[in-house]
Amino acid sequence: MNRFGVLIHICLLLISCTGGHRNDPRKVFKYNAPNGISSLDPAFARNQDNIWACGLLFNGLVQTDSLLNPVPAIAKSWEIADSGRSYIFHLRRDVHFHDHEVFKNGQGRKVIASDFAYSFNRILDPETASPGAWIFNGKMAENGFEALNDSTLVIHLIRSFPPFIGMLTMPYCFVVPMEAIAVYGKDFGTHPIGTGPFIYKEWYDGVKLILHKNPHYFEKQKGQSLPFIDAVSISFIESRQTEFLEFIQGNLDMFGGLESSFKDEFLTRSGTIQTKYRDKIQLILSPYLNTEYLAFNLDNTSSGGQGSVRDIHFRRAINYAIDRPAMMNYLRNNIGIPALQGFVPAGLSAFDATKNGFKHDPERARIELSKSDYRPTEKLILHTTRDYLDLCLFIQKQLLEIGIVCSVEVMPSSLMKTEKSAGRLAFFRGSWIADYPDAENYLSCFTSENKAPNGPNYTRYQNSTYDQLYEQSLIQTDDSLRVNLYRQMDGLIIEAAAIVPLFYDQSVRLYQKNVSGIYADALNSLNLKFVRKD
Repeated sequence: MNRFGVLIHICLLLISCTGGHRNDPRKVFKYNAPNGISSLDPAFARNQDNIWACGLLFNGLVQTDSLLNPVPAIAKSWEIADSGRSYIFHLRRDVHFHDHEVFKNGQGRKVIASDFAYSFNRILDPETASPGAWIFNGKMAENGFEALNDSTLVIHLIRSFPPFIGMLTMPYCFVVPMEAIAVYGKDFGTHPIGTGPFIYKEWYDGVKLILHKNPHYFEKQKGQSLPFIDAVSISFIESRQTEFLEFIQGNLDMFGGLESSFKDEFLTRSGTIQTKYRDKIQLILSPYLNTEYLAFNLDNTSSGGQGSVRDIHFRRAINYAIDRPAMMNYLRNNIGIPALQGFVPAGLSAFDATKNGFKHDPERARIELSKSDYRPTEKLILHTTRDYLDLCLFIQKQLLEIGIVCSVEVMPSSLMKTEKSAGRLAFFRGSWIADYPDAENYLSCFTSENKAPNGPNYTRYQNSTYDQLYEQSLIQTDDSLRVNLYRQMDGLIIEAAAIVPLFYDQSVRLYQKNVSGIYADALNSLNLKFVRKD
């Protein structure tokens, strides 16, 4: 038994003696943000820890339900007009900003349409330098955000863009009060004032962030005011092993993520929770809009001898060589779905479970390889970051079994991004996590206009038919017809073997047994409005 396992067993003994939970009349939900929180300003909600915290403090016009459908938030309803170029939102009249001294008499005022116009223009303002400006860049007509009155907001686009309503669910689009920005300026991120279910209370830098229940929150569940818990406590423990120990001891209510160093401690090989933990903690799995894949630079003309990546037979051979189900079993305890379809992941309506992609077929892989220009003397390099080294070593072994000699080179994440954008990598591991719940977010990665370095098309795939289908999807207002276009586009990517889909991810979260009302969606959101603690 390893040392970490010994520590876990000691903790289990302590829990059995103490019950694992302190007697506290307040219902406080405790979780850890191992990477820290850099800002509580929605304009900078770029990474998961920032996104989770901002989602507790703020609201937008719309939000997603557990199936990722857009549903009302501060906007009670909306219409789409002018052939998809105008969005008319009708706001609730019972939503107020949190009580704060920046408002008259310290009482939070009502949210009105001009607050959204201000918030969205702030995202676009170069002075703000928000990484979320791309949401509106190139899409907005003149006077793009128009407050017709206090309860009606109209957003004018240059042209139809069906995924736009989904983009408005992103944290960048949360509403903020202009009074607070006027007072705090760039320090608003440490003095947040929103409309959300929780209110900022205290922030001990590098130690803990405390949020209290918003007693005036506008949403209800079956007539009951939300949220049900009294507070949220967010710690900043950097060590994942220490974080897991804190969870096992009952000092944290949630532990998320799949760490290779101790996944076998709490997961069986089949992806279920280990017997010794079943009476103490609960495991929640959910689809996660993240596709892990290998990518080829189809324009690669480097002198490094990797020209075979431009050969479709070579790319097909690699696709057929990989046993994805075995990879999931050995490396991830079957957390995730083998990518036997396309690039669009499970969890989106455009995902087609009936589609046949590349399955493990060593004999067919060898046949494809024999048709290619590949020679064993060719120096093929698979580039990756350290977090995915085990996965790439597995692939290296699989390729060798069909006669492809491949070396694995580990690079820092920042350098790898620069190199693949510049076109200096011929073969590399990639992942795409959805920014918003629409397959367009995935498929735009292969349009000609998005070829790197101008966009995220790092494969430099170019196909006029694909581009035409993409343009058609942008003007198609019928959801089912647009999904059909998406599926055709996904099929073209696989037909060209432009990538090697590996797996569609799943989010993994462990909760204490006394936690209920857990919300899970494919965006890996943290929604604590409905959570209860017994």
